[in-house]
Amino acid sequence: MTNKFATLSQQPTANSHNYNPTRIAHVIGKMRNGGVESVVMNYYRNIDRTRIQYDFIIDEDSETNIQDEIKNLGGRIITVPPYQKQFSYQRELRKIFRENQYKIVYSHINTLSVFPLMAAKNAGVPIRVAHNHSTAGRGEFLRNIMKYTLRPFSKVYPTHLCACSKFAGEWIFGKKANFTVWPNAIETSKFAYDSLKRESVRKDLNIYNKFVVGHSGRFMTQKNHSFLIDIFNELHKIKPDSVLMLAGDGPLMNNIRGKVNSLGLNECVIFLGSVHNMQDYYQAMDVFILPSLYEGLPVVGSETQVAGLPVLCADTVTSETKFCDSFRFFSLKESPREWAREALRISNGHERRDMSESAKKFGFDIKAQAEKMTRWYCDLLKI
Repeated sequence: MTNKFATLSQQPTANSHNYNPTRIAHVIGKMRNGGVESVVMNYYRNIDRTRIQYDFIIDEDSETNIQDEIKNLGGRIITVPPYQKQFSYQRELRKIFRENQYKIVYSHINTLSVFPLMAAKNAGVPIRVAHNHSTAGRGEFLRNIMKYTLRPFSKVYPTHLCACSKFAGEWIFGKKANFTVWPNAIETSKFAYDSLKRESVRKDLNIYNKFVVGHSGRFMTQKNHSFLIDIFNELHKIKPDSVLMLAGDGPLMNNIRGKVNSLGLNECVIFLGSVHNMQDYYQAMDVFILPSLYEGLPVVGSETQVAGLPVLCADTVTSETKFCDSFRFFSLKESPREWAREALRISNGHERRDMSESAKKFGFDIKAQAEKMTRWYCDLLKI
Protein backbone atom coordinates (compact mmCIF):
# COMPACT_ATOMS: atom_id res chain seq x y z
CA MET A 1 0.00 0.00 0.00
CA THR A 2 1.39 3.40 -0.99
CA ASN A 3 1.69 5.63 2.05
CA LYS A 4 2.19 9.35 1.47
CA PHE A 5 2.42 10.01 5.20
CA ALA A 6 5.17 9.00 7.60
CA THR A 7 5.10 5.29 8.32
CA LEU A 8 4.90 3.81 11.78
CA SER A 9 8.61 2.98 11.83
CA GLN A 10 9.51 6.56 10.90
CA GLN A 11 7.57 8.07 13.75
CA PRO A 12 9.13 9.03 17.10
CA THR A 13 8.97 6.43 19.85
CA ALA A 14 7.85 7.07 23.39
CA ASN A 15 11.43 6.61 24.56
CA SER A 16 12.60 9.51 22.39
CA HIS A 17 10.39 11.73 24.52
CA ASN A 18 11.70 10.29 27.79
CA TYR A 19 8.41 8.83 28.94
CA ASN A 20 6.34 5.76 28.34
CA PRO A 21 2.72 6.82 27.84
CA THR A 22 -0.15 4.52 26.95
CA ARG A 23 -0.99 4.82 23.27
CA ILE A 24 -4.60 5.14 22.18
CA ALA A 25 -5.67 4.55 18.58
CA HIS A 26 -7.85 7.41 17.34
CA VAL A 27 -9.66 6.55 14.12
CA ILE A 28 -10.19 9.79 12.18
CA GLY A 29 -11.21 8.56 8.72
CA LYS A 30 -10.38 11.09 6.04
CA MET A 31 -8.25 13.74 7.72
CA ARG A 32 -8.86 16.99 5.84
CA ASN A 33 -8.37 19.72 8.43
CA GLY A 34 -12.09 19.96 9.14
CA GLY A 35 -14.03 20.48 12.35
CA VAL A 36 -13.59 16.96 13.75
CA GLU A 37 -9.84 17.06 13.19
CA SER A 38 -9.72 20.46 14.87
CA VAL A 39 -11.51 19.11 17.95
CA VAL A 40 -9.32 16.02 18.22
CA MET A 41 -6.16 18.09 17.83
CA ASN A 42 -7.31 20.62 20.44
CA TYR A 43 -7.68 17.84 22.99
CA TYR A 44 -4.47 16.14 21.88
CA ARG A 45 -2.40 19.32 22.28
CA ASN A 46 -3.67 19.76 25.84
CA ILE A 47 -3.90 16.28 27.37
CA ASP A 48 -1.11 15.02 29.62
CA ARG A 49 1.03 13.36 26.94
CA THR A 50 3.42 11.95 29.55
CA ARG A 51 0.56 9.56 30.39
CA ILE A 52 -1.51 9.36 27.19
CA GLN A 53 -0.38 9.43 23.57
CA TYR A 54 -2.36 9.26 20.34
CA ASP A 55 -1.90 7.18 17.23
CA PHE A 56 -3.94 8.74 14.41
CA ILE A 57 -5.41 6.16 12.07
CA ILE A 58 -6.46 7.87 8.86
CA ASP A 59 -7.57 6.90 5.37
CA GLU A 60 -4.82 6.79 2.77
CA ASP A 61 -6.65 9.39 0.64
CA SER A 62 -6.48 11.99 3.42
CA GLU A 63 -5.25 15.52 2.71
CA THR A 64 -3.64 17.14 5.71
CA ASN A 65 -0.57 19.18 6.55
CA ILE A 66 -0.46 18.70 10.32
CA GLN A 67 1.57 15.48 10.35
CA ASP A 68 4.70 17.39 11.42
CA GLU A 69 2.91 18.82 14.44
CA ILE A 70 1.62 15.38 15.40
CA LYS A 71 5.14 13.95 15.10
CA ASN A 72 6.61 16.78 17.20
CA LEU A 73 4.03 16.11 19.91
CA GLY A 74 5.05 12.44 19.99
CA GLY A 75 2.10 11.12 18.02
CA ARG A 76 2.08 8.71 15.10
CA ILE A 77 0.10 8.63 11.86
CA ILE A 78 -0.93 5.27 10.44
CA THR A 79 -2.73 5.10 7.10
CA VAL A 80 -5.24 2.44 6.08
CA PRO A 81 -7.39 1.81 3.01
CA PRO A 82 -10.61 3.88 2.97
CA TYR A 83 -13.65 2.29 4.62
CA GLN A 84 -15.26 1.85 1.17
CA LYS A 85 -12.78 -1.00 0.62
CA GLN A 86 -14.20 -2.99 3.53
CA PHE A 87 -12.26 -6.21 3.11
CA SER A 88 -8.81 -4.57 3.06
CA TYR A 89 -9.96 -1.94 5.59
CA GLN A 90 -10.99 -4.56 8.14
CA ARG A 91 -7.93 -6.70 7.52
CA GLU A 92 -5.50 -3.81 7.90
CA LEU A 93 -7.20 -2.47 11.03
CA ARG A 94 -7.23 -5.86 12.74
CA LYS A 95 -3.52 -6.23 11.97
CA ILE A 96 -2.71 -2.75 13.34
CA PHE A 97 -4.81 -3.22 16.49
CA ARG A 98 -3.22 -6.60 17.27
CA GLU A 99 0.36 -5.60 16.53
CA ASN A 100 0.15 -2.50 18.72
CA GLN A 101 -1.89 -4.22 21.45
CA TYR A 102 -4.07 -1.18 21.98
CA LYS A 103 -6.19 -1.17 25.10
CA ILE A 104 -8.37 1.62 23.68
CA VAL A 105 -9.59 2.27 20.15
CA TYR A 106 -11.47 5.57 19.87
CA SER A 107 -13.46 6.22 16.68
CA HIS A 108 -14.54 9.69 15.54
CA ILE A 109 -16.33 8.82 12.31
CA ASN A 110 -19.89 9.05 13.60
CA THR A 111 -22.24 6.36 12.21
CA LEU A 112 -19.31 4.87 10.28
CA SER A 113 -17.65 3.99 13.60
CA VAL A 114 -19.38 0.62 13.37
CA PHE A 115 -16.66 -0.50 10.93
CA PRO A 116 -13.41 0.26 12.84
CA LEU A 117 -14.99 -0.77 16.14
CA MET A 118 -16.04 -4.09 14.60
CA ALA A 119 -12.41 -4.62 13.64
CA ALA A 120 -11.31 -3.58 17.13
CA LYS A 121 -13.63 -6.10 18.77
CA ASN A 122 -12.45 -8.85 16.43
CA ALA A 123 -8.85 -7.93 17.30
CA GLY A 124 -9.60 -8.27 21.02
CA VAL A 125 -9.36 -4.57 21.95
CA PRO A 126 -11.04 -4.34 25.39
CA ILE A 127 -12.10 -0.67 25.37
CA ARG A 128 -13.85 0.62 22.24
CA VAL A 129 -15.15 4.19 22.15
CA ALA A 130 -17.62 5.65 19.65
CA HIS A 131 -17.67 9.47 19.57
CA ASN A 132 -20.39 11.19 17.55
CA HIS A 133 -19.62 14.65 16.17
CA SER A 134 -22.61 15.15 13.87
CA THR A 135 -26.30 14.63 13.16
CA ALA A 136 -28.27 14.69 9.90
CA GLY A 137 -30.21 17.25 7.92
CA ARG A 138 -31.94 17.90 4.64
CA GLY A 139 -30.03 18.22 1.40
CA GLU A 140 -27.90 15.08 1.67
CA PHE A 141 -30.21 12.27 0.55
CA LEU A 142 -27.64 9.53 -0.12
CA ARG A 143 -25.54 10.36 2.92
CA ASN A 144 -28.63 10.38 5.11
CA ILE A 145 -29.67 6.95 3.84
CA MET A 146 -26.30 5.61 5.00
CA LYS A 147 -26.51 7.45 8.34
CA TYR A 148 -29.99 6.17 9.16
CA THR A 149 -29.08 2.66 7.99
CA LEU A 150 -26.03 2.47 10.23
CA ARG A 151 -27.43 4.35 13.23
CA PRO A 152 -29.17 1.27 14.77
CA PHE A 153 -25.74 -0.42 14.96
CA SER A 154 -24.08 2.49 16.76
CA LYS A 155 -24.12 0.70 20.14
CA VAL A 156 -23.28 -2.84 18.96
CA TYR A 157 -19.45 -2.69 19.06
CA PRO A 158 -18.43 0.16 21.40
CA THR A 159 -18.00 -0.34 25.13
CA HIS A 160 -18.20 3.42 25.79
CA LEU A 161 -20.21 6.17 24.09
CA CYS A 162 -19.26 9.82 23.66
CA ALA A 163 -20.56 12.86 21.79
CA CYS A 164 -19.78 16.53 21.26
CA SER A 165 -23.16 17.58 22.67
CA LYS A 166 -26.24 16.11 24.30
CA PHE A 167 -28.10 16.74 21.05
CA ALA A 168 -25.56 14.77 18.97
CA GLY A 169 -25.42 11.95 21.51
CA GLU A 170 -29.17 11.50 21.66
CA TRP A 171 -29.43 11.65 17.88
CA ILE A 172 -27.20 8.62 17.36
CA PHE A 173 -27.42 6.63 20.60
CA GLY A 174 -30.96 7.44 21.73
CA LYS A 175 -32.33 9.56 24.57
CA LYS A 176 -31.98 6.79 27.15
CA ALA A 177 -28.36 6.02 26.30
CA ASN A 178 -25.55 6.64 28.77
CA PHE A 179 -22.88 8.69 27.01
CA THR A 180 -20.16 11.18 27.94
CA VAL A 181 -20.26 14.68 26.45
CA TRP A 182 -16.92 16.17 25.43
CA PRO A 183 -17.71 19.69 24.19
CA ASN A 184 -15.78 21.17 21.29
CA ALA A 185 -13.57 23.15 23.65
CA ILE A 186 -10.97 25.65 22.45
CA GLU A 187 -7.93 27.54 23.66
CA THR A 188 -9.89 30.59 24.77
CA SER A 189 -6.94 33.00 25.05
CA LYS A 190 -6.05 32.30 21.41
CA PHE A 191 -9.40 33.59 20.14
CA ALA A 192 -9.91 36.53 22.53
CA TYR A 193 -10.74 39.83 20.84
CA ASP A 194 -7.68 41.84 19.80
CA SER A 195 -8.32 45.30 18.36
CA LEU A 196 -4.74 45.69 17.12
CA LYS A 197 -4.92 42.41 15.24
CA ARG A 198 -8.25 43.51 13.78
CA GLU A 199 -6.68 46.65 12.32
CA SER A 200 -3.68 44.72 11.01
CA VAL A 201 -5.69 42.04 9.17
CA ARG A 202 -8.15 44.53 7.70
CA LYS A 203 -5.25 46.63 6.44
CA ASP A 204 -3.48 43.59 4.93
CA LEU A 205 -6.65 42.55 3.07
CA ASN A 206 -7.43 46.14 2.03
CA ILE A 207 -10.84 46.01 3.74
CA TYR A 208 -10.09 48.63 6.35
CA ASN A 209 -13.29 50.63 5.79
CA LYS A 210 -15.54 47.71 4.87
CA PHE A 211 -18.35 45.93 6.69
CA VAL A 212 -17.05 42.35 6.88
CA VAL A 213 -19.35 39.32 6.91
CA GLY A 214 -17.55 36.10 7.79
CA HIS A 215 -17.89 32.34 7.54
CA SER A 216 -15.57 29.39 8.11
CA GLY A 217 -16.32 25.84 7.00
CA ARG A 218 -15.67 23.20 4.38
CA PHE A 219 -17.44 23.72 1.08
CA MET A 220 -19.95 20.90 1.38
CA THR A 221 -23.74 20.64 1.34
CA GLN A 222 -24.02 20.64 5.15
CA LYS A 223 -22.57 24.15 5.46
CA ASN A 224 -25.19 25.65 3.11
CA HIS A 225 -22.85 28.02 1.27
CA SER A 226 -25.30 28.60 -1.58
CA PHE A 227 -27.83 30.07 0.85
CA LEU A 228 -25.05 32.09 2.48
CA ILE A 229 -24.23 33.68 -0.89
CA ASP A 230 -27.93 34.54 -1.32
CA ILE A 231 -27.88 36.19 2.11
CA PHE A 232 -24.79 38.20 1.29
CA ASN A 233 -26.21 39.22 -2.07
CA GLU A 234 -29.18 40.77 -0.26
CA LEU A 235 -27.00 42.29 2.44
CA HIS A 236 -24.73 43.85 -0.18
CA LYS A 237 -27.74 45.55 -1.79
CA ILE A 238 -28.55 47.14 1.57
CA LYS A 239 -24.94 47.87 2.50
CA PRO A 240 -22.76 48.29 -0.64
CA ASP A 241 -19.56 48.71 1.38
CA SER A 242 -19.81 45.10 2.63
CA VAL A 243 -17.50 42.18 1.82
CA LEU A 244 -17.84 38.46 2.51
CA MET A 245 -14.86 36.51 3.85
CA LEU A 246 -14.99 32.73 3.30
CA ALA A 247 -12.45 30.42 4.96
CA GLY A 248 -12.12 26.75 4.05
CA ASP A 249 -11.93 24.48 1.05
CA GLY A 250 -13.88 21.49 -0.16
CA PRO A 251 -15.64 19.81 -3.10
CA LEU A 252 -18.23 22.55 -3.68
CA MET A 253 -15.84 25.51 -3.72
CA ASN A 254 -15.87 25.86 -7.50
CA ASN A 255 -19.68 25.75 -7.53
CA ILE A 256 -19.78 28.60 -5.04
CA ARG A 257 -17.19 30.57 -7.01
CA GLY A 258 -19.43 30.17 -10.04
CA LYS A 259 -22.45 31.47 -8.15
CA VAL A 260 -20.48 34.44 -6.83
CA ASN A 261 -19.41 35.23 -10.39
CA SER A 262 -22.95 34.91 -11.77
CA LEU A 263 -24.22 37.40 -9.19
CA GLY A 264 -21.45 39.87 -9.99
CA LEU A 265 -19.98 39.66 -6.48
CA ASN A 266 -16.39 38.78 -7.40
CA GLU A 267 -14.98 42.06 -6.14
CA CYS A 268 -16.54 41.73 -2.71
CA VAL A 269 -16.14 38.02 -1.84
CA ILE A 270 -12.78 36.89 -0.45
CA PHE A 271 -11.93 33.18 -0.66
CA LEU A 272 -9.25 32.61 1.96
CA GLY A 273 -8.85 28.88 1.35
CA SER A 274 -7.78 26.62 4.21
CA VAL A 275 -6.11 28.74 6.91
CA HIS A 276 -4.55 27.81 10.23
CA ASN A 277 -4.73 31.20 11.91
CA MET A 278 -8.51 31.58 11.78
CA GLN A 279 -8.38 33.47 15.07
CA ASP A 280 -6.77 36.41 13.24
CA TYR A 281 -9.50 36.57 10.61
CA TYR A 282 -12.26 36.50 13.23
CA GLN A 283 -10.85 39.76 14.55
CA ALA A 284 -11.38 41.43 11.16
CA MET A 285 -15.05 40.42 10.87
CA ASP A 286 -18.12 42.44 11.90
CA VAL A 287 -20.65 39.60 11.88
CA PHE A 288 -20.45 35.84 11.42
CA ILE A 289 -23.19 33.88 9.64
CA LEU A 290 -23.63 30.14 10.15
CA PRO A 291 -26.57 28.81 8.08
CA SER A 292 -25.67 25.09 8.41
CA LEU A 293 -28.29 22.49 7.59
CA TYR A 294 -27.12 20.55 10.64
CA GLU A 295 -24.25 20.40 13.14
CA GLY A 296 -23.28 18.29 16.13
CA LEU A 297 -21.75 21.27 17.92
CA PRO A 298 -19.89 23.70 15.64
CA VAL A 299 -16.36 24.58 16.73
CA VAL A 300 -16.70 27.95 15.04
CA GLY A 301 -19.57 28.70 17.41
CA SER A 302 -17.20 28.70 20.37
CA GLU A 303 -14.38 30.48 18.56
CA THR A 304 -16.50 33.35 17.25
CA GLN A 305 -18.22 33.95 20.57
CA VAL A 306 -14.92 34.15 22.43
CA ALA A 307 -13.77 36.66 19.80
CA GLY A 308 -16.75 38.83 20.70
CA LEU A 309 -18.38 38.51 17.29
CA PRO A 310 -22.14 38.77 16.81
CA VAL A 311 -23.20 35.44 15.29
CA LEU A 312 -26.33 34.65 13.29
CA CYS A 313 -26.84 30.89 13.33
CA ALA A 314 -29.42 28.54 11.83
CA ASP A 315 -31.91 27.18 14.35
CA THR A 316 -31.02 23.68 13.13
CA VAL A 317 -27.97 23.93 15.41
CA THR A 318 -28.26 22.83 19.04
CA SER A 319 -28.86 25.52 21.67
CA GLU A 320 -25.87 24.05 23.56
CA THR A 321 -23.68 26.10 21.20
CA LYS A 322 -24.71 29.44 22.69
CA PHE A 323 -23.02 31.04 25.70
CA CYS A 324 -23.16 34.76 24.74
CA ASP A 325 -26.11 37.10 24.17
CA SER A 326 -24.58 38.15 20.85
CA PHE A 327 -25.27 34.65 19.47
CA ARG A 328 -28.66 34.56 17.74
CA PHE A 329 -30.61 31.69 16.21
CA PHE A 330 -32.62 32.26 13.05
CA SER A 331 -34.86 30.02 10.97
CA LEU A 332 -33.74 28.68 7.60
CA LYS A 333 -37.36 29.11 6.54
CA GLU A 334 -36.78 32.87 6.53
CA SER A 335 -35.76 34.48 3.25
CA PRO A 336 -32.16 35.51 2.45
CA ARG A 337 -33.27 39.13 2.71
CA GLU A 338 -34.59 38.60 6.24
CA TRP A 339 -31.31 36.89 7.18
CA ALA A 340 -29.43 39.88 5.78
CA ARG A 341 -31.53 42.34 7.75
CA GLU A 342 -31.10 40.33 10.97
CA ALA A 343 -27.32 40.12 10.47
CA LEU A 344 -27.15 43.89 10.13
CA ARG A 345 -29.44 44.38 13.10
CA ILE A 346 -27.42 42.25 15.55
CA SER A 347 -24.15 43.86 14.43
CA ASN A 348 -25.41 47.44 14.63
CA GLY A 349 -23.77 49.14 17.60
CA HIS A 350 -22.25 45.89 18.84
CA GLU A 351 -19.21 46.40 21.03
CA ARG A 352 -16.54 43.72 20.69
CA ARG A 353 -14.92 42.37 23.84
CA ASP A 354 -13.14 39.27 25.12
CA MET A 355 -15.67 36.58 26.12
CA SER A 356 -13.18 34.00 27.39
CA GLU A 357 -14.63 33.88 30.89
CA SER A 358 -18.10 33.09 29.55
CA ALA A 359 -16.63 30.24 27.50
CA LYS A 360 -14.90 28.83 30.57
CA LYS A 361 -18.08 29.07 32.62
CA PHE A 362 -19.97 27.01 30.03
CA GLY A 363 -17.28 24.33 29.73
CA PHE A 364 -15.62 25.41 26.49
CA ASP A 365 -12.09 25.90 27.86
CA ILE A 366 -9.80 23.22 26.41
CA LYS A 367 -7.32 23.13 29.27
CA ALA A 368 -10.02 22.24 31.80
CA GLN A 369 -11.70 19.74 29.48
CA ALA A 370 -8.42 18.09 28.47
CA GLU A 371 -7.52 17.61 32.13
CA LYS A 372 -10.86 15.85 32.62
CA MET A 373 -10.24 13.71 29.55
CA THR A 374 -6.79 12.69 30.82
CA ARG A 375 -8.35 11.54 34.10
CA TRP A 376 -11.09 9.73 32.15
CA TYR A 377 -8.53 7.82 30.08
CA CYS A 378 -6.57 6.90 33.20
CA ASP A 379 -9.72 5.65 34.92
CA LEU A 380 -10.58 3.50 31.90
CA LEU A 381 -7.04 2.10 31.80
CA LYS A 382 -6.80 1.83 35.58
CA ILE A 383 -3.43 3.60 35.60
